[in-house]
Amino acid sequence: MMTNQNVVTHEVINTLIAMAASISNSTVLPSATVPESMAVLGGFWGLPHNKNLVKRLEGAKVSAWIDSMRASSPTRAKSESQEKRSWILYHPSALNTFEQIVYSAKGKQIVVFLDYDGTLSPIVADPNKAFMTRKMRATLKGIARHFPTAIVTGRCRDKVYNFVKLAELYYAGSHGMDITGPTKSPKQGNNNNKAVLFQPASQFLPMIDEVYKILLEKTKTVPGAKVENNKFCLSVHFRCVDEKSWAALAEKVRLVLIEYPQLRLTQGRKVLEIRPTIKWDKGKALEFLLESLGYENSNDVFPIYIGDDRTDEDAFRVTNAATPSLLVS
Repeated sequence: MMTNQNVVTHEVINTLIAMAASISNSTVLPSATVPESMAVLGGFWGLPHNKNLVKRLEGAKVSAWIDSMRASSPTRAKSESQEKRSWILYHPSALNTFEQIVYSAKGKQIVVFLDYDGTLSPIVADPNKAFMTRKMRATLKGIARHFPTAIVTGRCRDKVYNFVKLAELYYAGSHGMDITGPTKSPKQGNNNNKAVLFQPASQFLPMIDEVYKILLEKTKTVPGAKVENNKFCLSVHFRCVDEKSWAALAEKVRLVLIEYPQLRLTQGRKVLEIRPTIKWDKGKALEFLLESLGYENSNDVFPIYIGDDRTDEDAFRVTNAATPSLLVS
């Protein structure tokens, strides 16, 4: 369980740059620019609708959702020393195994994937104020000079880009349903690439906008609730909602989604996520990006994912198949 919602420190992420220096004399592949295969992708790709993926919420017990909300968004901490011992037992520190990571990465192309909220920026009450520091931006810019770097987030891609303001990165917004490549090379200036690379849920946009307007109206009576439109998915934030009102909020969301079986409900920390029922998530986004970079089923790549939330688990499954993932705690 993740208890302390801290931002990755400058020193922790800076180890990636140190890793680049350590491996620079080895046979690591040259830093990749945007591949031609990605540059020419200007249209939308659709996925066939799979009825088996549709999850109806009719008949679901609100109490079960409340239990899940409490489990994923704890409001009471256990004994700090007890939890720390348990955490270290199952999650060894990346800093303590840095040399081992460097050794494992030798001769391979490192590709860096990063969550945004809670990883590059602090967790804040107002999601519109999750600004990253100048120091973190400079560090991120340094990482991109050495490795292909992507931000994979549940947020709207445009909103995260406005937070980060680095054109040399890959951006995968809406849990990977809105992917774009760099419009600027970290070393060679502008690439003049197509803006949109992959949008597998474009057909859901009218429905997402419709549900967004309904939820805005329905949640007005729940103090502290905030509905965020992330373009291809929606977030209902309950970080500022009194725990006694969680049941009322969950019921309102459930009743709305009953009418939209093509949408599904998942959870993060203090947030309910509403997404299309297509088989796509952050893990699929990583696979798409790695394939686009030319590293599908390759032994020459060392992908690193850094994230802090339950929604990052899909991405962890992809990177854990080949390399360790870094969990922010």
